Amino acid sequence: MKSALNISEAYSLALHATAYMASQSKNRPISAHEMSSRLGVSEAHLSKVLQRLTRAGILRSSRGPGGGFSFSRPEGDITLLDIYESVEGPLKLADCLFETEICGRKRCIFDDLLPSVNEQFKEYLEKTTVESIRDVIGSD
Repeated sequence: MKSALNISEAYSLALHATAYMASQSKNRPISAHEMSSRLGVSEAHLSKVLQRLTRAGILRSSRGPGGGFSFSRPEGDITLLDIYESVEGPLKLADCLFETEICGRKRCIFDDLLPSVNEQFKEYLEKTTVESIRDVIGSD
């Protein structure tokens, strides 16, 4: 069965990369190559996601030997919503599974379930910080 939450691959990469970075020794620069190897993902796709996070001010990048990506501000100040909006743009929550409401019913088949789940999801993203997901991916 497919998940009810539709998380993009880019957002998933951003979450896993920031969790991995947080799990490593305090804010040392980590290369895209190291992260892609550890996470088992495409380095090219991950690099594009990391650049989005850098443009948004969540990460900073440095070139050369010992370079890589590091957090530009404290991990406790970066929420999962910050990461989402850096990768996907503003969070838009819909109350219908379809892009346009097609059923024409007086009320939704799912009643108030979708708005409730959407609100819970948004609240979770707003209150959960990178610091709090540090132990999701083990350090080496």
